[in-house]
Amino acid sequence: MLSGLLKRFTGKNNSKDAAKKRLQFSLIYDKLEVNDTTLTDLQQDIVDVISKYFEIDKDALELKVKRDDDVSALVFNTPILHVKRKRA
Repeated sequence: MLSGLLKRFTGKNNSKDAAKKRLQFSLIYDKLEVNDTTLTDLQQDIVDVISKYFEIDKDALELKVKRDDDVSALVFNTPILHVKRKRA
């Protein structure tokens, strides 16, 4: 799973850039003690909740952990195709 997430994050960069990004993600995940299973479960839970209200492009979604000094942020990014309307 982690390798799949890393492929989504790295896109079509040269091998040096891809290796650098993989190392950065690995260091962030290690510092936060986030494992593959946790990320997989978290991503699925987020998709499930968002899918109640929006139709999203599940193939284009990104789940990232960003870190600045002592602060970490989880960034979930996905295109919204349309809003699901609840019928009264």
